[in-house]
Amino acid sequence: MPKDEFPKLPEFKDKETLKIEQGILKDMLIKTAFAVSHDETRYVLNGILFKIENNKLSLIATDGRRLALIEKNINIHASRDINIIIPLKTITELNRNLKDNDEAIMITLGDKQALFDLGTVQIISRLIEGEFPNYRQVIPEEQKEKIKLNRERFLLAVKRTIVLSTQDYQVAKLEIFKNKLVISKSTPDVGESREELASEYSGKEMIIGFNPAYLIDALKNIQDEFINLEVWDAEKPGVIRSGGYIYLVLPMRV
Repeated sequence: MPKDEFPKLPEFKDKETLKIEQGILKDMLIKTAFAVSHDETRYVLNGILFKIENNKLSLIATDGRRLALIEKNINIHASRDINIIIPLKTITELNRNLKDNDEAIMITLGDKQALFDLGTVQIISRLIEGEFPNYRQVIPEEQKEKIKLNRERFLLAVKRTIVLSTQDYQVAKLEIFKNKLVISKSTPDVGESREELASEYSGKEMIIGFNPAYLIDALKNIQDEFINLEVWDAEKPGVIRSGGYIYLVLPMRV
């Protein structure tokens, strides 16, 4: 191809540049990227909302069945509030190249594009145009009565139920009692499982179902020894909160 036929790279001269620690951004991306929608008919959900307001960085992703949000107060100086949607392909490439340390990534915002400068690697990406849904209105107020569980034991128990999952039988049943949680799975012609976990809980007893894969996605990326699961009833979403991280997942019919 002749030299003059190469596509012209976008200009980023005199555009606003933001500085963020690579380790912080990588952790935030890992905790949200799995919730991005792959449905191309809902294109505004095919990326992560990158939001900066009052020195607070927020990343939000949703596919309509679950939502992941993480917020961090960081020393980031932006001349204005920023709301941009970064495509999943760019997120994947960033995760491959970001380091787990305090080295900086420089993000320069152009017209409908962004430049991610990691020093040895530069990534230029288009931004998804459109209005991201009002995610705040779907996040319920924090529940007073929470189910406190050992995260690793809960994760392993949920992983064991997914072995029995099929396309037609995905739901794992959670029976919530005062001091224990029973996780069970039944799939015709495949098998059944039932497991009890100790918990701390003083709310109402109930039965609720979730897609185990959706629970695993969040649990494997949280570092806390214990997590709090909030549930209201079988028709409302379950919520896990961990510091500035919120993960919401819709229930399934048991």
